[in-house]
Amino acid sequence: MADSNKYVDFSDTQTAFASKSAKELTKSLWLFRLMSNSTLVDIATKLGGWAVRWNFPLAKMLVKKTIFDQFVGGESLTESQSSIEKLWKSRILSVLDYGAEGKTTEKDLDDARDQFIRSALFAAASESVPVVSIKVSALAQNELLEEVQRGGKLTSEAQQRYARVKERVNQICQEAYEQGIKIFIDAEETWIQEPIDRLVEDMMQQYNKDGVVVYQTFQMYRKDRYGYLIQLYESAKTKGHKLGAKLVRGAYMEKERDRAEEEQYPSPIHETKAEVDADFDRAILFCIDHYEEIASCAATHNMQSCLYQAELIGKRNLPRNHPHLNFCQLYGMSDHITFNLAANGYNVAKYVVYGKVAEVVPYLSRRAAENTATQGEFGREYQLLLTESNRRKGKR
Repeated sequence: MADSNKYVDFSDTQTAFASKSAKELTKSLWLFRLMSNSTLVDIATKLGGWAVRWNFPLAKMLVKKTIFDQFVGGESLTESQSSIEKLWKSRILSVLDYGAEGKTTEKDLDDARDQFIRSALFAAASESVPVVSIKVSALAQNELLEEVQRGGKLTSEAQQRYARVKERVNQICQEAYEQGIKIFIDAEETWIQEPIDRLVEDMMQQYNKDGVVVYQTFQMYRKDRYGYLIQLYESAKTKGHKLGAKLVRGAYMEKERDRAEEEQYPSPIHETKAEVDADFDRAILFCIDHYEEIASCAATHNMQSCLYQAELIGKRNLPRNHPHLNFCQLYGMSDHITFNLAANGYNVAKYVVYGKVAEVVPYLSRRAAENTATQGEFGREYQLLLTESNRRKGKR
């Protein structure tokens, strides 16, 4: 492997945490230390979620001053502005992500559409916010998406509801196209993903003719997604538009495997992490091999995959800031990756989630659970924060 320092040095904690004051560093260190205790996290997330939902006194304030502040930009677009501006001082872009989940009524779904459109307008007015991320499950009932995927005949009422889902997605993408920003459409569980795929393909064909506006998300822990990436690339060439590809490893592994076992069908998920890593890096290579026709984003906290993309860009003498070559990590995590990539001239963004405290509890619960895995990529956070804390103390 080439010398990583030639492209980017992810061990540089001084750069990674330069934007954190001593107080902020100490708070993050304390929080990640707490999250290393899986039993404590399990109890706290259950009790915290219950307390916030039921407006238990002080619960909202406690959540907001701890895990919310670490992983969420703010309760609203306006409140997120300071987080976005702070990132931009280090030349880090922001991807806006409205974090509310589990909406079901038609009014709630329309409200979510309106919120995504407000995000698009907000992004268009800010140099540092080129992308808005959306979830189709925030615009449609999951039961309806499952029914569409099963392929049976829909009732007249279900057809009307699904037509409204398509219209909501189209309205958001049209607004993004008119405002000159991008839309990342998230991937979700396999049992609702097929109608999402068709929707994204339709939106790419409609809005990606002159440039890339709409991005499909490829969950590379799925056995079929590398082939699907190639299929969409060939389809885009045939139909005369460009492909937007956001590459992720995947977010629903245990749920996918459990359902496959319960329903007695082959698991769609790779059996080993090595297989997932191999497919992810193959996808990076494919996108860079075709970077003029594919706008890609390596949305990962995996240091080796980020280094691999950086090395490919360097070895091929491609511009580090080419608009089709991007990286992304979640707000509050993997600053050693994000800030060092930005400092070395690469296009990198943070996913800045926003929403009311009660709305983002499911998102925060996932972040807390991920960080209990002290041996994985997320568990590296505590050690890096500790390294930087010790480095600063050594300077006194």
